[in-house]
Amino acid sequence: MIQINELKKSFGTKQVLRGIDLTIKEGETVAIIGESGCGKSVLLKHMIGLLFPDEGSVLIDGLEISAAHERDIFAIRRQIGFLFQNAALFDSMTVYENITLGLWEGGIRDQKQLHEIAKTKLDLVGLHGIEDRSPSELSGGMRKRVGLARALAMEPKYMFYDEPTTGLDPVTSNQIDNLIANLTHRLPVTSLIVTHDLFTVRNIANRVVYIVEGKIYFDGTPDALIESDDLMISRFVNRFIK
Repeated sequence: MIQINELKKSFGTKQVLRGIDLTIKEGETVAIIGESGCGKSVLLKHMIGLLFPDEGSVLIDGLEISAAHERDIFAIRRQIGFLFQNAALFDSMTVYENITLGLWEGGIRDQKQLHEIAKTKLDLVGLHGIEDRSPSELSGGMRKRVGLARALAMEPKYMFYDEPTTGLDPVTSNQIDNLIANLTHRLPVTSLIVTHDLFTVRNIANRVVYIVEGKIYFDGTPDALIESDDLMISRFVNRFIK
């Protein structure tokens, strides 16, 4: 479980998070949406211990991140798979090396085991026989899939997705959405998706949190969001649906 209590964060005179209260239960798939600059990414960075709050707390499995020892934060991070917006692959490494980097750093040295894990995770994301290719040889959609395979290689308890379809064409975006939706049903993970794409929200999430100026404005189902007659929500939704 992830528990966020009265989370506040400012940068200089700019207050970005203004008191976020949010609980994400085990097994949920939650989308965080909002305009650029509303605090989505800042909230995500607090959950993985890259930022610490001015006030409030973030607890993952009962551990308060801001008060934890560094080794405990690293232990929590090992339970989190993270798909970065640009996939964040190392071009100097092969696909295989990218996928197994975290495992190697974690102490696994058996090449047969590493190759089997890489092959299994690539199969899981619909890619076959590309272990020896360079990321520069891959399309944007394939890079996202490899980034996802790398995250899944660590057998995470939580999956965090940062704008998973940004920069992709509509067909590829739909393929990535369907892949993530399929994985959330097949794997025992709790998923958090930061996005502005309402098509992604409808395809994947069972709950959506809409942030406005650093506070939660809406928390409910995707259908309830899209059908809402609240003026602010309607304006946001209509920008992406119509």
